[in-house]
Amino acid sequence: MSQGSSRGWRAFARALFLPLLFGGALAHAQDKTVTIGYQTIVGPFPVAIANGDFEKATGYKINWRQFQSAGDISAAFASGDVPIGVLGSTGIAAATSNGVDVELFWILDNIGKSEQLVARDGSGIKTPQDLVGKKVAVPFVSTSHFHLLVALEKIWHIPPSKVQILNMKPPEIVAAWTRGDIDAAYVWPPALTTILKNGHTIITSQEVGEKSVPTFDGIIANKKWAAAHNDFMVAFTKVLAKAYADYNANKAQWTATSPQVKAMAKMVGGEPADDADALKLLSYPTAQEQASPEWLGGGKNGKALKALTESADFLKSQHQINKILPDYGAYVTSKYAQEAAKK
Repeated sequence: MSQGSSRGWRAFARALFLPLLFGGALAHAQDKTVTIGYQTIVGPFPVAIANGDFEKATGYKINWRQFQSAGDISAAFASGDVPIGVLGSTGIAAATSNGVDVELFWILDNIGKSEQLVARDGSGIKTPQDLVGKKVAVPFVSTSHFHLLVALEKIWHIPPSKVQILNMKPPEIVAAWTRGDIDAAYVWPPALTTILKNGHTIITSQEVGEKSVPTFDGIIANKKWAAAHNDFMVAFTKVLAKAYADYNANKAQWTATSPQVKAMAKMVGGEPADDADALKLLSYPTAQEQASPEWLGGGKNGKALKALTESADFLKSQHQINKILPDYGAYVTSKYAQEAAKK
């Protein structure tokens, strides 16, 4: 899901040294306007965006800005352009390791089967060992990239250097797949749904997570901005909590013809029928679950902190980051979920 391009990460690295780090984001306090970055991820979140629920609850004018890469959205965080946004667990680990002072305050989804390594029909790939020498596309520094490398090295014992791993964003993967330029891809919906139409699954992130560490998509906020806008953060998180509760209670009604799925497709792309199917591959923790020790409230034993810590370890081993922080606990907070979970 959350991905990165080399161009985006170069911009991110430069942005880290800007003298007015986060100055642009903090200036938004003057006019109750905020820019929030999101990515093409299905779920209750984009439906609430499409319905204008966040604006109604917070009283803020929100500029919703769509990003296609983790590198680009991380650069926007570092420069101060975006104080709230969506990143996968691997992207969050990379950003915080590189000095971006943010906090994870909501788990958008537990990725599970919604990210898969798919081989194109006719590629000659039947088993993992057939990946050797093949062209495999994945968005770099994404949760998909992380699990692809884990699967190759730790599960199948295939050196990544023996596979032609190509850095592509989801729309680029679909285009390359259609042309027959790549043999396999590790990606998420709606791109995943498209390539599965003439491809077959080699492994899912649920399977990889069971053998290593699960991955998730989350919403992060600049710490200083969040502290200065506590009322906004609480109201924003309560909208998320309501949207997730509504989905979990009525998920059978989220069909291709439902207003919810049509609104979601408008925000993230893809066909409504495909997006409705993609919803079934993910799980969406409630506010109570998020605030509990299972996710955000569990400290070093919670899934959120474990995922960030192990993702950082792996990113360092792959030379994607230069250092590992002694503790990622400062970048996870359950306080807003706790407020949203109150009856």
